[in-house]
Amino acid sequence: MFARAFSNPSKAKWIIQGAGFLWFLGSFLLLSFYGIEYSTAIADALIFSLGFLGGVFVLDRIFSFYIPKGENNWLLLILPIVLSLIAVFIHKYALIWIFEEDLTYSDFLKNNFYLRWVVLAMAEIFVSLIAIVVSKLEQQEEIQNREMMMNELSKEAELTELRQQLQPHFLFNSLNSINALVISQPQKAREMVLQLSEFLRGTIRKDSSRWVTLEEELSYLYLYLDIEKVRFGHRLEVDFSLSDEAKSLKLPQLLIQPLLENAIKYGLYGVTDEVLIQFSATRKQNYLHISISNPFDPETSAPKGTGFGISSVERRLFLLFGRKDLIETNQQNSTFTVNLKIPQRNDQNLNH
Repeated sequence: MFARAFSNPSKAKWIIQGAGFLWFLGSFLLLSFYGIEYSTAIADALIFSLGFLGGVFVLDRIFSFYIPKGENNWLLLILPIVLSLIAVFIHKYALIWIFEEDLTYSDFLKNNFYLRWVVLAMAEIFVSLIAIVVSKLEQQEEIQNREMMMNELSKEAELTELRQQLQPHFLFNSLNSINALVISQPQKAREMVLQLSEFLRGTIRKDSSRWVTLEEELSYLYLYLDIEKVRFGHRLEVDFSLSDEAKSLKLPQLLIQPLLENAIKYGLYGVTDEVLIQFSATRKQNYLHISISNPFDPETSAPKGTGFGISSVERRLFLLFGRKDLIETNQQNSTFTVNLKIPQRNDQNLNH
């Protein structure tokens, strides 16, 4: 019990021994004050202290394995009272036997029997109360640790689900595009299948639990854009503006791809002319700032979809950082912009 209370068995041992020494010293000084001879006072204080330490030891053993609850709370009072009574009886008759010729001291022992019992019982009841407090704190800590573990497992499960949704979502869209090209433009459909195969081969091999540099992430985005350019041809143009410092910053794998896919989807819908999507990345303080802008026609109805792009990124960021201010959208005139902030950590091998 005390070992758990002080999180260190050796420290708890020293504290108990210190309490025993103080009990001995207090008893000795009090006996000396009442005129008991030093030799007798030392023997009395020593046996009384051993009785105190013995009661503490027994309570510590009992409450280390069992804490009374509910209707059994009376044990918290009865056990210290009984143990202290036994200790005082042993103390009294042991000293009477040792100092049987000292009638004055024997009378002193008899007259102070109940006082000693009360003092010792109160001390051991205090020990019992410490046992309750320690037990409650342990239970509370255990509950908190269990809740934290459950929250972490839930977060991991949801992150895994989002990762698993990402590739099928992109794959289905690409297959729909291939299907549309099979009859009208079979050569482009074949080219798109090859590009899709290369993209999936690269992303499937990668450990999605590790963060990657922006430069490495862009290599997969270029593969993705090659696939989309087969579909849209000269109409799709993406302008990348990157600072040298931003290229080495890290982010979760495939975090940007749903945003770029969203920009292409809404930027090219209902448009026959060329469309320029702007992608910029800079470092501001301890954040990687990414901005993706696409034009759109405010008078044209948006294409139907699952709404997976921005919402999935927002949810991943919340699960990773517990914040909802890391992504924001801005719609001004005929331009839609997504601004993304990714906090950088000291540990460059981040796992989720």
